[in-house]
Amino acid sequence: MLIARYYNNKDIRLEEMPVPKIGEGEILVKVKASGICGTDVMEWYRIKKGPRILGHEIAGDIVESKSGKYKKGDRVFVSHHVPCNKCKYCLEGNHTACDTLHQGNYDPGGYSEFIRVPKINVDYGVYVLPKTVSYEEGTMIEPLACAVRALRLIHVKKNQKVLILGCGISGILNIQLAKLKGARVIVTDINEYRLKKAGEFGADEVIDARSDFNIKADRVIISTGAFKAVEQAFKCVDKKGVILLFAIPDKDIPLPIPDFWRNELTVTSSYGAAPEDLQEALSLIAEKKVDVKGAITHKLPLKDIQEGFRIVVEGKESLKVVLLSS
Repeated sequence: MLIARYYNNKDIRLEEMPVPKIGEGEILVKVKASGICGTDVMEWYRIKKGPRILGHEIAGDIVESKSGKYKKGDRVFVSHHVPCNKCKYCLEGNHTACDTLHQGNYDPGGYSEFIRVPKINVDYGVYVLPKTVSYEEGTMIEPLACAVRALRLIHVKKNQKVLILGCGISGILNIQLAKLKGARVIVTDINEYRLKKAGEFGADEVIDARSDFNIKADRVIISTGAFKAVEQAFKCVDKKGVILLFAIPDKDIPLPIPDFWRNELTVTSSYGAAPEDLQEALSLIAEKKVDVKGAITHKLPLKDIQEGFRIVVEGKESLKVVLLSS
């Protein structure tokens, strides 16, 4: 089968390897669509783990099953990270802190024609796609679930002012979810194309991040790795407000301690998604409450993955890039 092995953002090599063999309780999935995640192009984060086969936003068909839960022909989304549901973190509802969740994956990775899904992922991380959800939309379940969890953690609610710094794909998803909760949403970016898209996806106000703006928001969501956004977040958060690191810069963040203390600010982060978030994301997509299809701006064959990475890295007129297999 064809796979794409990552070395760095400009060196992704197409190779052949045997189709994985599955064991008891496992399934073999033919990948029909695989999204390129923004974290996949974070070289400072990824390159130290390379070379490897990346890709964790997949949807496809079960072509072989040794599980009683799913059958050949099922159209599925498969979560790459699943919790154990037994440790103290899971039992307290903090599934994304589970060690098992951080260690697991499917074999060999989403940028391949087939994946072997381990038994634990079959047990806790396979979701059958309704007929109304396409493979391409299925790749958006995990990214949307991450945003679902993020907004739940910071308690976004009706009539709050939510400032989203960065309106790439994660910003676009956060916009739609915040609007569903009844918040007023303001977004910033330096990319005119993305600012235009943010307005189309429901933002109440769009601002060029390079301008001099003065906003006090109840919730500030950092959806870009640009360090400048972190500085803007502290300037724009209101008293008793919350700053969420949805995306992170590649260096440590200094805290303005006097403001942090005097205004009782909260700075928190959100990583990944729990099973309940994935299920909610799937429901939101199936019920057409969140438009993920419109956020997919590029579809390329797996063999053109290098071009896909270029598009994502440059981040010009694009939101989400999805790789398709025949």
